[in-house]
Amino acid sequence: MEQLSGLDASFLYLETPRMHLHVAMCAVLDPETVGGPLSFEAIVEYIRERVHLVPPFRRRLREDPLGLNHPFWVEDPDLDLIHHVRRVTLPAPGGERELGELVGRINSAPLPRSRPLWEIWVIEGLEGGRVAMVAKVHHAAVDGTTGAGLLVNLFSLKPQAPPVAPPKTPPPMTIPSDIDMLREAARARLAQPRKLVELAQKTARAVRAVADRRKGSDVAIGGTPLRAPRVSFNGALEARRDTAFARLPLAGLKAVKDAAPDTKLNDVILAVCTGVLRRYLEGRDGGLPGEALIATCPVSVGGRRGTNHVSAMFVPLPVQLPDPAARLAAIRRATRGAKEEHNALGAEMLQDWAELAAPTTFELASRFYTRLKLADRHRPVHNVIVSNVPGPPFPIYFAGAKLHAVYPMGPVLEGSGLNVTVMSYCGHVDFGFMVAKNLVPDVWTVADAVHSAYAELRAAHGLAADE
Repeated sequence: MEQLSGLDASFLYLETPRMHLHVAMCAVLDPETVGGPLSFEAIVEYIRERVHLVPPFRRRLREDPLGLNHPFWVEDPDLDLIHHVRRVTLPAPGGERELGELVGRINSAPLPRSRPLWEIWVIEGLEGGRVAMVAKVHHAAVDGTTGAGLLVNLFSLKPQAPPVAPPKTPPPMTIPSDIDMLREAARARLAQPRKLVELAQKTARAVRAVADRRKGSDVAIGGTPLRAPRVSFNGALEARRDTAFARLPLAGLKAVKDAAPDTKLNDVILAVCTGVLRRYLEGRDGGLPGEALIATCPVSVGGRRGTNHVSAMFVPLPVQLPDPAARLAAIRRATRGAKEEHNALGAEMLQDWAELAAPTTFELASRFYTRLKLADRHRPVHNVIVSNVPGPPFPIYFAGAKLHAVYPMGPVLEGSGLNVTVMSYCGHVDFGFMVAKNLVPDVWTVADAVHSAYAELRAAHGLAADE
């Protein structure tokens, strides 16, 4: 039994019928290394043998009876894979468009909270005999880094996976009674006023330090939340999701990094995303804004407890600049400023505030905000989420099948209907686009712009087009 951290629990409180806070991954598997077709039954058995190695897959929630304290994770003695592993066939012709639409439908519903918060959908019927596997796991149970860590237990380095030791008989588990949980909630609440005052003072000092820093005449600065320009994909969410995918060569992106001094690979990826958004907005009603978009970029930080060890920094994406090289230079400077401001605020600021969240109040406020579509009535907190997750540089295998591509997807939040998550794998960088369909009805127009944005960025730095 383990209590959720405030940050982990906040993903439960913020979730609404229109804002689903799970993360997802679409893994495309090539069964050629299996020596025959990859059957659904073989996949289920493979998962069954390893489910005990993945804590988020075997734990369910035990919530406070009055919603006064954060929930607990408890082992689920009734875990049954029939509720978690599903099978579906992709419509013909089984290409990327059909896959993206189906993955979007799978991500259009929240995970039920009466059982462990995960699902795996096995999708058959892809072109070339490949099989896709879509994993949905609630953000309360994993963040981007820990989610990628699940690959360690579910994938192997060779087609023939090493044998897995059977699960040990767990010690008897005591599930807290309602009285125990209410007693713990009362203890936690009694300590809150003092913690709230201390954290408010700490936050005020940190914000003041950032404001003073920005007064400098030649200081690199990051983006400012709630100051983002409103564009076509900013607004209140509906429940329907859509997804699309793209892939770029890692070596080509690194060549751009090397051609631009003092540039990080993440800067190059943000520059590609900026070029994509510029192209997309040029073709939409309202056109390009006259100022930079604001991207929220999750940052992995150390954590005292829980599974979400993440904070965020705000980075301007200068879509208004026509020159790709100038856009990359501006991003390079902005990310440096955003990191310095993030450090000044404190890496654990978000986690500290989340610990003090009142569950019932937080949840009611989120539903009220969503129901009244308040995101349509103020300037966006941010325009887009862009997340970069490192993956393995070598091939890995699932149930004997080689992982061909892995498209990560993060949630969209109220006011921002577009999430771009990228993951490196085996010499490539795979892009996963998750959108609210009411705000981005043509997600493949976004994804299809990736290669053009990449090509113009290479050309602007004197690099030849990829073969």
